[in-house]
Amino acid sequence: MEYNVDEDPARIQPDVVWAWLSTEAYWGRQRSRADVDAQIAGAWRVVGAYRADTGEQVGFARAVSDGVTFAYLADVFVTAPHRGAELGKRILQRMIDDGPGKDFRWVLFTGDAHGLYAQFGFAAPDATAMVRPAR
Repeated sequence: MEYNVDEDPARIQPDVVWAWLSTEAYWGRQRSRADVDAQIAGAWRVVGAYRADTGEQVGFARAVSDGVTFAYLADVFVTAPHRGAELGKRILQRMIDDGPGKDFRWVLFTGDAHGLYAQFGFAAPDATAMVRPAR
């Protein structure tokens, strides 16, 4: 199957993003639909993956940034039927290495995809990083 990956916010299908994040994501199911819509609308960048034949959205990532030196990567997913086609890698390539933040300091939180993110230079935080957990 062929796929397209791009950063056009007009192509993002909020119903697809909401459906996946509200049922499949182990992180952030506490968000409402309005929260997710606001996060998409307020994102510095969004990247979507789409079936080339139907235009159906099958993957997503968003980032928030100061636009100068720092970006936070969030809500990266590929729907189950489309995993194994390296779409996660293509989404990250477009978001990080091919985008305007290629030289930024990027951060993210993940519980299960360390190997994928390591391929894009992510590593355990150094002594300069601190995190305030959610309450």
